[in-house]
Amino acid sequence: MTIEQPAARPANPRFSSGPCAKNPAFSLDKLNDAALGRSHRAAVGKAKLKDAIETTREILGVPADYKIGIVPASDTGAVEMAMWSLLGARKATMVAWESFGAGWVTDVVKQLKIEADVKTAEYGEIVDFAEIDFNTDVVFTWNGTTSGVRVANGDAIPADREGLTICDATSAAFAMDLPWDKLDVTTFSWQKVLGGEAAHGMIILSPRAVERLETYTPAWPLPKIFRMTKGGKLIDGIFVGETINTPSMLAVEDYLVALDWAKSIGGLKGLIARADANAQAVWDFCAARDWIDNLAVDPATRSNTSVCLKFTDDRIQDGAAFAKAVAKRLEKEGVALDIGAYRDAPAGLRIWCGGTVETADVAAMLPWLEWAFNAEIEAQTEAA
Repeated sequence: MTIEQPAARPANPRFSSGPCAKNPAFSLDKLNDAALGRSHRAAVGKAKLKDAIETTREILGVPADYKIGIVPASDTGAVEMAMWSLLGARKATMVAWESFGAGWVTDVVKQLKIEADVKTAEYGEIVDFAEIDFNTDVVFTWNGTTSGVRVANGDAIPADREGLTICDATSAAFAMDLPWDKLDVTTFSWQKVLGGEAAHGMIILSPRAVERLETYTPAWPLPKIFRMTKGGKLIDGIFVGETINTPSMLAVEDYLVALDWAKSIGGLKGLIARADANAQAVWDFCAARDWIDNLAVDPATRSNTSVCLKFTDDRIQDGAAFAKAVAKRLEKEGVALDIGAYRDAPAGLRIWCGGTVETADVAAMLPWLEWAFNAEIEAQTEAA
């Protein structure tokens, strides 16, 4: 029999976890003030870059004595810059519960060959931070973009730690309340929570991180794009808009537009509220059905941005093929784009719920998810 389709459709079917949906007020004509064809070192270019830095500080509540820089190669570039520049002064602890965290483990253990403890958890779970030695340098993701699991809070990170905390917060910044006093290095990218364009990363340094940079020289050579010091002193220009390499002024303008929108909805509190409402709609949907569930085991660590789901119906014969088929049906109908689970993650779906997504669109998409599930179950049964 034919499964009846829902009547309503999302106005915006973009639920990709990166690049993420543009903010609801976005239009291309809002980029008309971009400093195109101008040097990023000209007064207009430097002013826009500095504005991006200081507006980021304002919205995220970054302390005045923390340094914020725009760096190349997205969040990956920012994390790599931090690890290659800061690690090696003492033992490290690498914490991973999903693919990107696992990637940082590989870099430190196999590439930099630093003495490190490695603590891991399976997808859907998280490492117990109470068991981590914060007198080592600790590298971790705040929100596991590919697992839908986040750090609940920073309570387990001691104020009197001897080591540095290096936090990949790319799918957490602008959607979660980050405890800046517990974070020495924080990184993120523009294309996540604010729906900016790709290829640009942000690195935020505490005074303790700056002190490490100015007192420690790694044993390995540093590529130019990783160098944040010169002659043993921080290159301050990086943190006022004098970027290491040439940024896209069009992408900078897009980020400024996104920051302005964020301020218009109440800043960080408004962004968190929108993400929470989006995620709650998905959680409520799952709670009312016995065939789908959140990948995160503990509700306290469920992500409010990259919500990862698993199918739990016993009738499903091949979980990976089933999940791909459901995602394909939704994409073909134009109601949910790019929601397949990450390639290294367990079979399932991943729905981006960051603040640029409208809750009404999430609510309109979910009945289609049920339709696609039922249609695929029927197709599987007929094929058997």
